Amino acid sequence: MLKWVGLAFALPAAVALGYGEPVWPFLASGAITVGCGLALDRITGPKHGAAVGPRESFLVVALIWLLVPVFGALPFLLGDEPQLSNPVNAYFEAVSGFTATGATVLTDVEGLGRAMLFWRQLSHWLGGMGIIVLAVAVLPRLRIGGRQLLQSELAGPTEIERFSETIRETARRLWKLYAGLTVVAVLGLALMGWSGLDPAMTLYDAVAHALSVVALGGFSSRNQSTAVFAPVTQYLLLVLMIVAGINFLRLYRVLVQRHVRVLARDEELRLYLAFALVGSVLVTFELLAGGLESGEEAVRHGTFQAVSVMTTTGFGVADSAAWGPLATMTLLLLMFVGASAGSTGGSIKVVRHLLLFKLVNRELHQAVHREAIVPIRAGGVVVEERALRSAVVFVLLYLLTFVLGALALLIDARSAGTEIAIFEALGASAACIGNVGAAFGFAGPFGSYAPFSDLSTGVLTLLMWLGRVEIVPVAVLLARSYWRA
Repeated sequence: MLKWVGLAFALPAAVALGYGEPVWPFLASGAITVGCGLALDRITGPKHGAAVGPRESFLVVALIWLLVPVFGALPFLLGDEPQLSNPVNAYFEAVSGFTATGATVLTDVEGLGRAMLFWRQLSHWLGGMGIIVLAVAVLPRLRIGGRQLLQSELAGPTEIERFSETIRETARRLWKLYAGLTVVAVLGLALMGWSGLDPAMTLYDAVAHALSVVALGGFSSRNQSTAVFAPVTQYLLLVLMIVAGINFLRLYRVLVQRHVRVLARDEELRLYLAFALVGSVLVTFELLAGGLESGEEAVRHGTFQAVSVMTTTGFGVADSAAWGPLATMTLLLLMFVGASAGSTGGSIKVVRHLLLFKLVNRELHQAVHREAIVPIRAGGVVVEERALRSAVVFVLLYLLTFVLGALALLIDARSAGTEIAIFEALGASAACIGNVGAAFGFAGPFGSYAPFSDLSTGVLTLLMWLGRVEIVPVAVLLARSYWRA
């Protein structure tokens, strides 16, 4: 992993060369990263021990998302960026990038050089593909959620066996789809500028936002995020967010294999679109009823912001901190929805909500018909009880971690004598563990996480990491049974 990440530094180095900016921070970072990767490969190769199995994979999954951002933060430190000179902030920014969170400690995004900004965007894109491979190829093999849970996202149990013969083959096919969607996004956004429909959209901005939106990341090359662009560009970004929030295995079947019928029986997709519609209506209603905005602008801003938060993208099209309590509460609840499983989105994921709804319905049915045996089906496939228990356990762990994170922020603020509202603490905790990015108050869509202390920044970094690896691998590592021979 480190060897491949090291090679990626060549791209921002090329951008720096083109804009006449310092190249050496990226070349040095690449050399250090590749060197460490080669050293680890040499001392831990197959000849030095047994192959990595499921037991070791829990540790590997957890460490990758901690270790890669360490090297990803090197350009920020070597480039002597004033806003990222604090190692805690530099690591926070790198973790936010690779986990596709989009939270930032920058107070002046446009104050960074073009190459540094490009590296932020590229870290989203690189992390996004890693997220997909993790979700559809690695975690099911570790039985995190169970293979049946993954089968429920597809058409049936036989197709998943034919599709994911190996992790390498799955990753190869999804890389092609991921790259193809990125190219389409770049061309679509660039066309807005070339056609004169959106003079603010330059080719650089098109590439930067395409890398971010496909990964559902949220980093922007502008201080005001996507609010600076024309309405037509915002509508295009809205469509891209919705598409990127769909299960990539399903997108592959529809766009590449032309299996359009998969969409017709996709319960998760229907619930995903229903959540987006309800959230958009509630936020738009608040804007209209409160007289905050009117007409098409209210519909566009309400829909964009709801979808951006629900898919955990985190782009900002307006200052939602000034909106009313209904809109704010709706956005907070949407942070716990997430996109589809098998996408680059974070949070709980729609498929788990689907299973929880079915579990509640079964419990209500069995309360009346106590002898009834009611199997739970998703996508026409019976879901294993183990997968159902796994979904419930994950949601409980997720909510517990969210509450503990918010408490830690409040305790640190009180001990440091700083002011932070309860809702701001809840929003920051939910935004980081859900990999949403933008929260409320000073950490809103146009704000920054810079006011948090180093300790609170560390807590938020930990939440981003836990949310991205879906908590379970870390919980397994903390179990005593894991370390027993």
